[in-house]
Amino acid sequence: MTLIKRVGKALAVIVVVLAVSGFAGHQYVNHVEKQRSIVTLAKHSDKVLFFYRDDCPDCQAIFHQIYWHNVISHNIILINMNQPKNRHYIQKYQLTAVPTLIHGKQRYTGTNQQRIKQIVGD
Repeated sequence: MTLIKRVGKALAVIVVVLAVSGFAGHQYVNHVEKQRSIVTLAKHSDKVLFFYRDDCPDCQAIFHQIYWHNVISHNIILINMNQPKNRHYIQKYQLTAVPTLIHGKQRYTGTNQQRIKQIVGD
């Protein structure tokens, strides 16, 4: 077998492994997004609060960005508002729409990448 064929086969294997792992990662994040865990917030947390709904197209558009940022920095609490026991946060944080990010006195509702980076600390 020539060197070119071996390199070609090795590259093909790498591409397949990357594609499969990328797909699996994407599927896992989608699974996390659909979870409807009950969230209890600490009184003086310094974390970013991310209020979303798993059936909201705008929320879905930015969820992967938020999730992967949190994997690295561990500074975001994901709060799915489709969980009935999380809905008391609507009044507490005066939520009018999702997706909403709150960090201290900073607050942003929407999908603008630059504004999201400002809130989450990128």
